[in-house]
Amino acid sequence: MEQHKHQEHKLSGVGLLISLGIIYGDIGTSPLYVFKSIIGTRLITEDLVLGGLSCVFWTMTLLTTIKYVIITLKADNKGEGGIFSLYSLVKNKAKWTIIPATVGGAALLADGIITPPFTVSAAIEGLAIRYPDISTLPIVLAILTAIFIIQQFGTNFIGKAFGPVMWVWFTMLAVLGIIHIAGHLEIIKSINPWYAYHILSTHPEAFAIVGGVFLCTTGAEALYSDLGHCGRPNIRVSWIYVKSCLMLNYCGQGVWLLSQKGQYLDGKVPFYSIMPEWFLFYGIAMATLAAIIASQALISGSFTLIAEAVRLNLWPKVKINYPSIQKGQIYVPSMNLILFIGCMIVLALFKTSENMEHAYGLSITITMLMTTILVCVFLKKKHVPYCLIAIFAVVYSIVELTFLAGNLPRITHGGWFTVLLGSILFLTSWTWYQGRKIRNSQVNFVDLEKHIEIFKDLSHDESIPKFASQLVYLTNSHFSNEIEQSIIYSILQKQPKRADVYWFLHVTVTGEPYTSEYKVTHIEKGKIIRIDFRLGFRVAPAINLLFRKAVEDLVMAKEVDIVSQYATMKKYKIAGDFKFIILEKDISNYSVFSAKNRLLMRFNNFLRRFSVSIDKGFGLDMSIVSTEKIPLSLNSRRNLSLKRIPDH
Repeated sequence: MEQHKHQEHKLSGVGLLISLGIIYGDIGTSPLYVFKSIIGTRLITEDLVLGGLSCVFWTMTLLTTIKYVIITLKADNKGEGGIFSLYSLVKNKAKWTIIPATVGGAALLADGIITPPFTVSAAIEGLAIRYPDISTLPIVLAILTAIFIIQQFGTNFIGKAFGPVMWVWFTMLAVLGIIHIAGHLEIIKSINPWYAYHILSTHPEAFAIVGGVFLCTTGAEALYSDLGHCGRPNIRVSWIYVKSCLMLNYCGQGVWLLSQKGQYLDGKVPFYSIMPEWFLFYGIAMATLAAIIASQALISGSFTLIAEAVRLNLWPKVKINYPSIQKGQIYVPSMNLILFIGCMIVLALFKTSENMEHAYGLSITITMLMTTILVCVFLKKKHVPYCLIAIFAVVYSIVELTFLAGNLPRITHGGWFTVLLGSILFLTSWTWYQGRKIRNSQVNFVDLEKHIEIFKDLSHDESIPKFASQLVYLTNSHFSNEIEQSIIYSILQKQPKRADVYWFLHVTVTGEPYTSEYKVTHIEKGKIIRIDFRLGFRVAPAINLLFRKAVEDLVMAKEVDIVSQYATMKKYKIAGDFKFIILEKDISNYSVFSAKNRLLMRFNNFLRRFSVSIDKGFGLDMSIVSTEKIPLSLNSRRNLSLKRIPDH
């Protein structure tokens, strides 16, 4: 990996522009729907408007600015961020962190399904102001379909335009707000936290208002997830501009709402209502572009999240493509299909942004809670004083649990879809992880040193046809002096496999994002060699290429000789053939497991049908791979009693 991947991005004009384009799509489109949700069907009053504005300001300050921009961005993993990067930092400190990491990841994926149709619908529905009879659903459907189709070709060509477009968008938000604030500077008093306290303590629908307020910060998690694309300094500086533009626009909407005191919204959208009539079409066009960028960011983020989950063994192995040379640009066909189908279901179920609003926000509340838990473990690891950790935990637990409580009533109005979606994703991730743990617990390891002489004799036994010049196995053993019994069974019993050299490869996924290194152990010089690869959780495990490079290094260093031992081939110094053996371990008898583990393993086997094979998952050349099914011997066999009857 390039050295710059290990370095934090420096503050620069280009970096700030990239930050605007990549990070703020979700949070940047929130003015489209936040006040519409806060007001809802309620009578517009001064208390409601000023209280709503105050809640928005302090939510963005407490959650986005302090929690994420100031504190959480410090939990970078060699410059990378996101809930799985954070989990990688703390997993060795506390094994139980797998639970909040898995829950948070599933909730984040659920958000990736709900956000695109919601955001695009909220933008396009502005057309109804000019054309009341227009059906916006087909337009939203066409835009989303186009977004998902272009994923397979890579988005590098449009990604370059994201920064300038979002700069225009945020500047437009600020200008529209300033125009309305200019003659009503008293709106600035809404910054006083008393107004937030007053509306939440006196309004009978306070929790419903809280649910609407939370929508202003749903994109905060993206600030952390995209840390690796932009770097901490660029995010922190660009956030100052973004927050200023957002608050100016919210205040502008607040001024307009105060002019509507004593009335109801009745379908009016505060965001579009502050636009001059002549500008409406341009405003809708810009909102649509911003919504497309927000959707693209969520989709790309979902691909990255799944790729990390696969390498951390939290998701079934799936095919991952690299459509362009842009850093971090990946395409996961199966996830693209899942996201597309999910978006279409959301459109079919809810149809309008007003209906989707009830399903939106709940998943991100859960992700934020999980991030808070993981950050507390990280701060403990960094030896931050316990009193400060306690303050952080208490403050953000109260804030986020309050938002969760405010979103819970939405479950019966559409939030059930978020709960169902997140539960399915969590169940998939958790079952895969637990199934792998159960399988690994049933693997028997044996002392490799006891078999060295057998391997040497087998290698020189000309009565056995040579299977390959270089025979390669993947091993799960973390120690060079032991090997799976199934590999011994494959080499010696299933079919004796004579080879000149036996190679054992082990892959460890590190807690760092871009580690790419290997260690060689000569168990028996020139005959039995082990290579341990240490790869970061964001490095593609292309073992075929990595192994070839390692062998080339060993040949150059004259540590190994890969020239074929066949007489003719040896005469002309032609390299021998390499053969990979992949062992598919099969459990056929589930009766030895508990009822819970039986259920887990059956679902795990179901998921394995949809995952890519081991050879494809490790990027092996299919022409040199042979797959063998090996029964996985169980450590917990039942004690069998068998009596022999004498033959009379």
